[in-house]
Amino acid sequence: MKQKAPVISVWKNMTVQELADAMGKDLDTLYEIFIYVEDSEEYDSPTVAIDNLKVIQDAVKKAGLRFKIDSAPDKKEKSREVKDAFRRPPPLESELIRRPPVVTIMGHVDHGKTTLLDALRHSAIVDTEFGGITQHIGAFSVKLDSGEEVTFLDTPGHAAFREMRARGASVTDVVVLVVAADDGVMEQTKESIQHAVEANVTIVVAINKIDAPGADVVRTREMLLQNGLQLEEDGGEIQAVAISALKGQNLNLLVEAIATQAELLNLRADPRGLVEAVVVESRIDPGRGKVATCVIQRGTLRKGAVLVAGTAWCKVRNMFDDAGQPVKAAPPATPIQVIGWRELPSAGDTVLEVESERRASEVVEWRMREKVKEKQQEGQAAIQEKLNEHLKVYKTQLEEKRRLGIRYRRRQREPRQKENRDDDSGPQVSLVLKGDVDGTLEAILNVLDTYHSQECQLEVISYGVGTVTPSDVTLAAAFNGFIYTFNTEVPADVRKMAAEQGVTIKENNVIYHLVEDLKNEISKILPCKDVEEILGEANVIEEFLITEGKKKVPVAGCRCVKGVLKKDALYRVIRGQDVIHEGMLTSMRHVKSEVASIGKSKECGLKFADESLHFAPGDTLICYKVNQVQQVTDWDPGF
Repeated sequence: MKQKAPVISVWKNMTVQELADAMGKDLDTLYEIFIYVEDSEEYDSPTVAIDNLKVIQDAVKKAGLRFKIDSAPDKKEKSREVKDAFRRPPPLESELIRRPPVVTIMGHVDHGKTTLLDALRHSAIVDTEFGGITQHIGAFSVKLDSGEEVTFLDTPGHAAFREMRARGASVTDVVVLVVAADDGVMEQTKESIQHAVEANVTIVVAINKIDAPGADVVRTREMLLQNGLQLEEDGGEIQAVAISALKGQNLNLLVEAIATQAELLNLRADPRGLVEAVVVESRIDPGRGKVATCVIQRGTLRKGAVLVAGTAWCKVRNMFDDAGQPVKAAPPATPIQVIGWRELPSAGDTVLEVESERRASEVVEWRMREKVKEKQQEGQAAIQEKLNEHLKVYKTQLEEKRRLGIRYRRRQREPRQKENRDDDSGPQVSLVLKGDVDGTLEAILNVLDTYHSQECQLEVISYGVGTVTPSDVTLAAAFNGFIYTFNTEVPADVRKMAAEQGVTIKENNVIYHLVEDLKNEISKILPCKDVEEILGEANVIEEFLITEGKKKVPVAGCRCVKGVLKKDALYRVIRGQDVIHEGMLTSMRHVKSEVASIGKSKECGLKFADESLHFAPGDTLICYKVNQVQQVTDWDPGF
């Protein structure tokens, strides 16, 4: 028994998009149907209302469907209630109390930022940094000898951590710009100045390493002035202190400068109500789970509070200070490690306290829906462009149909192209990236974004924070890729699984080493390139014609003027500025003997494989060979 066609509801003045949705077709298919429907040419946009009911009916029939006339649905959409969480209105003056300053130490790599922080807090942080390089933002609360509490943020100075430095400047009150007196203002110093100025943050300059050979404080001050920082000595408002962080020289003057600026800023905050903070760093700790280091900006954080950051939320299970000691309450300007996150927040996310876990879930769901909506809107322009191209084709077909005068003629269609083409774009390096903390992972990804070479594709198939998992190994094996870890562990069972599946795990704790290793892997799979090696050069003295059988064959009478000429090499014949021939020899003679090579200043006769080639006195012959040389990637990550 023949199955009946489905019935759809239609109504007058329905839009083209509504008709396509009702028919279960995409717009492209509907426009193809319109080619065979009379009076449909004016309905060429998804939002156009079809006021001709016959066009709707005929289109449904052409699609092999049945219809019923129905009333138009109620198009009044209820406005969706905004369920996001926001910062509270500014507090009243009476609610504010004094708070410690948040001070960020910035500057170029190896100018002594972490050493300075060590001296201020009497610790040895620099010994724990791999290669002596700060790999991520550290947040520390320091009690100075003066008794004042100060929150310090130590930001990396290396070029790879540009985004992290930008975040450091955005959450701070005072920037201590460390400039080495023997180096002066360097590239990352300039970027740090730019970030601080853009964030409208007070700057105190610490001219470090005044005890180093080649230290020149005067030159350093001049370089700072050239880069827009007018110091007090030059009639400006920026304090500069010459110090030696390694020897502790003049640190008391630097502390006084910081305290003075904090006093002038009159830093105060509201310690009551719902907490507002910012994520400085996030990571997965093997013993504690997902951990986010936050700096409190408003309110007092306590155990049991429910927080939202981006699309992650947590109920605070525990809190620890930078020394790993448990904390019961964290007032404004306190750096705190928060444990209890369901998902790992991103560094830089705003943290807001909400009333309940239910409210937190509601906020996260809202934000995730908004993210999906943003992606859809981003793709809308591309969709509209494709639609416009389709409409051009549709209108062309419509004009041809009118010209032929045959409205219902079925046309032969071109074969549909494959949606997914096999794209063999040459060599490719695939990798899975696992990092210790979110900010460092972001910095590595930013470095990888600088790779734009067409010779080899670099594909990051997966990345995340935490230890290497079996799924990482499976994914890397599927793409014949590597696993790169950064300062994170590889469990023994995962390491064994990787060995069994032939997956290489490359462990790193310094970003330079990771990038250099990756460059080596890219270079290994690049195809060898042809490189010419010039062996010798000869000048043509005269052309001779020799008889071979019944024909005359030209021979170049030459003198070798450079290097050596080899019989089995390649030759390039140059006349004036033009290359007139490239090819092989069939004979090389010296006097009457066949030889394999000719040295400098000797004469010879050369017969080419191409017997149609003729020579003229003054022609130059270049003898060369082509060597296969392993390529090296031209990727320049900027350091």
